Amino acid sequence: MRTYAFLFLFGCITSAQAQILGGEHVFEFLRLSQNPHVTALGGVAISCPASDVMMSSSNPALLRPEFHTSLGLNYNLYYAGTKVSNLFYAQHIKKINTTFGLGIQYLNYGTFHLTDDIGNQYGDAKAADYAISLSASKSYLTRWRYGATLKFANSKLIDKKASALLADIGVTYADTTNLWYVGAVIKNAGVVIKNYEAGVNQPLPLDLQIGVTKKFKKAPFSIMVLAHHLQTWNIRYDNPADQVNNQLLFTDSSNTKTKTYFADKLFRHFVFALDINLGKRIEISAGYNHMRRSELAISEKKAMSGFSYGVGLYLNKFIVHVAQSHYHIAGASTEIGLTFKLNQLVGGDNHINWSEKFSNSYK
Repeated sequence: MRTYAFLFLFGCITSAQAQILGGEHVFEFLRLSQNPHVTALGGVAISCPASDVMMSSSNPALLRPEFHTSLGLNYNLYYAGTKVSNLFYAQHIKKINTTFGLGIQYLNYGTFHLTDDIGNQYGDAKAADYAISLSASKSYLTRWRYGATLKFANSKLIDKKASALLADIGVTYADTTNLWYVGAVIKNAGVVIKNYEAGVNQPLPLDLQIGVTKKFKKAPFSIMVLAHHLQTWNIRYDNPADQVNNQLLFTDSSNTKTKTYFADKLFRHFVFALDINLGKRIEISAGYNHMRRSELAISEKKAMSGFSYGVGLYLNKFIVHVAQSHYHIAGASTEIGLTFKLNQLVGGDNHINWSEKFSNSYK
């Protein structure tokens, strides 16, 4: 069974290598962060040992027994009136030593007026995307965890519909002695069940990610380096403006040269992030996504494009995260999330020792 699963994922990766990034995939909404903490860290956080169940939406191997009965709710004030809502619930089953998770991702693009080419209205139509996920995670030996998420995604754009079955498979390694944490995940591997148009096949947003997190015993912060789209080397947009012609007379284009842009191609794969713990209850997060800045910033005024930041408040029974992510000079999107444990709301301890959580989470 494991061999078949590996061959299936390998086939998905191999076929995706020939595809072009940037609007060429269906179900692109699956790339969006489902957690304001992840958003603040640059949109990729697969090795972060935070005590937040919503982190499991980035890497199923981050789903741990300590999240038993945890419920995460997230709302994103996205661009152009798009409303994004996310939910994730975790339950640990002691008999089989497995932690399960149920997630829902929903995007509402609003109502659109249907018109012809001269402006006559013929009614209204709605557009929305959603995905339902089921996750499971187990420990292996003392430092390893592995997990998988099965997702059903559905999309309705005016009069077009599409659906797909996808899977995320992840693994984490935790060296709690030296405070090194490593994560790897294959995201959105699967098959399209129904295309928007018959006979028109489009690839899924496959993504191979690897991340490293380093915490410090005598410093209240951690640093993260994360890499994404590792299945494809060149994820740079082929901009015709980048071509340089050295000919004095434009009668022959055979000597037209294009720069290699090696450094830009390399760093588009990376996200750099930082978490700072201010005491027991406040956490400051920041991230930089080079690909986002390179693709969406205006060359004349890049401003904060590619940067993101946020704050987390660890209260007695709740965790509250707020984040802002700058995609473009037009402004930032704001995201807010609330996490709590159901069993602590109806009974049990009224106080959580977050200082202990910060130091021991991931074990």
